[in-house]
Amino acid sequence: MTPAFWKDRRVFVTGHTGFKGAWLVALLRHLGARVTGYSLAPPTEPSLFEAARLSGAIVDLRGDVRDAVHVEDAICHAEPDIILHLAAQSLVRASYKDALGTYATNVMGTAHVLNAARRVAPDVVLIATTDKVYAHGEITRPFREDDPLGGQADPYSTSKACAEMIATQYAQALGERCVVLTARAGNVMGGGDFAEDRLLPDAVRAFSQKERLALRYPQAVRPWQHVLDPLTGYLTLCERSFGRAAEFNGAWNFGPGEAHEWSVEQLVQDFARHWPGAAWQWQAGLHPPEAQILRLDSSKARERLDWHCRLPMEDALRWSADFYQRMGQGADVRALMQQQIKDYLAKCAFS
Repeated sequence: MTPAFWKDRRVFVTGHTGFKGAWLVALLRHLGARVTGYSLAPPTEPSLFEAARLSGAIVDLRGDVRDAVHVEDAICHAEPDIILHLAAQSLVRASYKDALGTYATNVMGTAHVLNAARRVAPDVVLIATTDKVYAHGEITRPFREDDPLGGQADPYSTSKACAEMIATQYAQALGERCVVLTARAGNVMGGGDFAEDRLLPDAVRAFSQKERLALRYPQAVRPWQHVLDPLTGYLTLCERSFGRAAEFNGAWNFGPGEAHEWSVEQLVQDFARHWPGAAWQWQAGLHPPEAQILRLDSSKARERLDWHCRLPMEDALRWSADFYQRMGQGADVRALMQQQIKDYLAKCAFS
């Protein structure tokens, strides 16, 4: 990932007001890219995007990816070199409550972005999906990119599997004019995430109020990583694939190795060390089904992109806790993001 490539590069980001989108915008601006964001209003209060005052650093457009005409107008006007599509209904439990809205956003929203790309012919389109797109069946090993798609029992994962198939079809339609990529990553952490039903945001809310954190599946194992790890993977992939559709089109896993595969309880125990008085308990009762273990095989990204999770779990948790605590104390959030980005790039030896 080289700053010279990104300097003044026109980049269109959907979902830029969300947690992952806000970190992506901050990273792109640090690299010198010219960013246009397209998204609904920030989905949480507080909001990392607003707290960091990122609106003033980019062209900040508000719109819904379900609106095909508006999406096309925005992308055509921006004339991007690269499109990074992150806009999504990204919560599993929320997808049970609003399955139709989840499909409309994650399936048709993706189709609208890709259809607009046919008009402007950017060099690269990257669709962020999830590690949950795979059909579980009897597979217990880490999932590879060519394993069957299908999702799990929830509308979120099945909608993302549909988005993968739509991306494959549009890659054929766009041909060699445009690289079409899908990026599958697992659970991410980092300062400034305030979404409901995510482990660290729930922990921060509970610990800050001196309440016990309720854990639904304490023994479930997930591949955890700091948000900057997959984001640098996405940008590295865009950079390396630029103008090389035949070599790079398709799906890419961005999951950590075994050292990052921690149970929910193990992660909470380590995170709680940074919060005096933190406590948690198992929440009995019926909950929507979740896989007890989910792993990605990211050897393709390691071998072809020299990508891997560069921030150890202990550092990722410490950075996250420090960010939340300093943000709660009134620190300059944009400066916090910029400093952690600089520290990450320096620590991980990116040029």
